[in-house]
Amino acid sequence: MRKNIVAGEKNSFSILAVDDDEVMTITLQSYFQSSGFMVDIENNPERAIARVKEENFDILLLDFLMSPICGDEVVSRIRKFDKDLFIILLTGHKSMAPPIKTIRDLDIQGYYEKSDRFDQLELLVESCVKSIRQMRTIRRYRDGLKQMMDSIPGLYSFRSVEGIASAILDNTLDILECSSGCIYLEPKTLLEQEKPEANSVDVAQEVFVGRGEYINDGQVCRERLKELVDDREGGVVRETHSGTSLLVNDKNEPFGLITADIDRQAWDGISQLFELYANQAASAISNVLLQSLISKKNNELAEAYSTLNGNYMEMIDAMRLMVDTKDIYTRGHSDRVAYFATLIAEAMGKDNKYVERLKVAGLFHDIGKIGTSDLILGKSTSLTEEEYGIIKKHPSQGKVILSSLSAFSEIAQIVECHHERVDGRGYPNGLRGDKIPEEARILCVADAFDAMTSNRKYRAAKSLADAINELEMGKGSQFDADIVDAFLQVLHNYEHIKQKILWTYGNISA
Repeated sequence: MRKNIVAGEKNSFSILAVDDDEVMTITLQSYFQSSGFMVDIENNPERAIARVKEENFDILLLDFLMSPICGDEVVSRIRKFDKDLFIILLTGHKSMAPPIKTIRDLDIQGYYEKSDRFDQLELLVESCVKSIRQMRTIRRYRDGLKQMMDSIPGLYSFRSVEGIASAILDNTLDILECSSGCIYLEPKTLLEQEKPEANSVDVAQEVFVGRGEYINDGQVCRERLKELVDDREGGVVRETHSGTSLLVNDKNEPFGLITADIDRQAWDGISQLFELYANQAASAISNVLLQSLISKKNNELAEAYSTLNGNYMEMIDAMRLMVDTKDIYTRGHSDRVAYFATLIAEAMGKDNKYVERLKVAGLFHDIGKIGTSDLILGKSTSLTEEEYGIIKKHPSQGKVILSSLSAFSEIAQIVECHHERVDGRGYPNGLRGDKIPEEARILCVADAFDAMTSNRKYRAAKSLADAINELEMGKGSQFDADIVDAFLQVLHNYEHIKQKILWTYGNISA
């Protein structure tokens, strides 16, 4: 990696020397410039106040006795708009020094008794420099931490590794105030660390993003990552150093690195900030990749569910057709009963799961007739008592058939009870009122209405008016009154319903 060029340590600190004695200010300027400081001079105290307000100085060397105003007045005015400037008062004699209370009240960092030697003044200035450096570090850390916290939530909105890598590098350079850097990732490695079965997820083998001097350093980054990983395996752990931070997952396994061209003088102050952001970035990258894995698995599950649901519906169709082929005169009956039942349930405000369960129960409500003789089902004259007894067994036989299939177990009781009556005179168990499942009471109404309005071998279909009359007469005895009322509301739009049934199912005459 390219090494940083270290600038002079003191060149980032500026001094304003203020004294109405021009010889003194020139002497101070010459002395401290030779030590590497940037030094400006001013002989008018009022102009000095204006310059401090308009320009940027770190340290003010200020003569105490001046004309037209003294140093303490200069400090008093400056402190109204600048609390951070480090100020050292210069006095001609110790007896002329300002009182300690004044020094404290005006937040003056020290005073110096003028002499031919500036070594003591230089020590005061060096003390100020150390304090300023610490303040800069604290301020930079604070501001960087705020920037980091503001930027982290946005990282979790990315859905591609390339996108999040670019954003992380931009944020890193912004937070650390750098112009050059890079990020190198091995996403496949991370996925294999997190989920060994994740090989099927389509991600890049490596991702590199560079800025400034590092724009073409992908190969260098790859080699550097290997070097750092080998160091870790050898027992040397170097999470961050020289502006480079390893990216590790929650198991402390590396999968990439970030490099920033950080000034070495600033490195000690922001290394923790860099490491903290690298940890957050690694977590966000892991999240993006795991989301990709989860998304793929969800898609696979959705496809599997779709296939399973398709097979389920094919099985329903096959079993329904087995019932319909028993009697050409009832062909389409199960479909229509299911359709009428769903209209009733929707009118009653039932949820989608309820309606879907009722629809399947409607399709299978006569499944028990598979075991009934064709001679009985196709008989054109009245049934004997024995034959009617056989017919009455089909709800119980339907329950037995459906109970043997786990996919249909929850509709078995509905099918068993669809010929029960609310007055207790139905079959097969003579249940009464609320003892009958609500879905079965809905099927009872839908089944009776379709039977009345369909042509059968032994009779013609009833008119809509006659069928409605039958439903009204059966309220409270054969049928649940509330369910009949809900169905009668649906039948206000019967012409539209009839057209849809004719188009879809056929065989309706009312």
